[in-house]
Amino acid sequence: MELEIDAIKIKQEDNVATALRALNKQDTAKYRDGEGFSETLILEDIPYGHKFATRDIASGEDIVKYGEVIGRATRDIKTGSHTHVQNLESLRARGDLGKARD
Repeated sequence: MELEIDAIKIKQEDNVATALRALNKQDTAKYRDGEGFSETLILEDIPYGHKFATRDIASGEDIVKYGEVIGRATRDIKTGSHTHVQNLESLRARGDLGKARD
């Protein structure tokens, strides 16, 4: 019998996972992590399709999803916290950053 998962984390280097259902504060979210499975205690409500941190992320650190940098943390983000516009800034299509990042 396959373990039911609550979120998806595609690449080992990802530091966020995407919720496959609405997750409530104090839920334990299960997700595939490489060859095995991991669990994260959810610290706040996470809407369906939104991201949560799978490890502590420092302010200024890249946010990595599906093996790609999707933004930068604007403040420290604790494991299990909602990772969205309140604590993440996009790094793409921003003229104020000069040359686009690779």
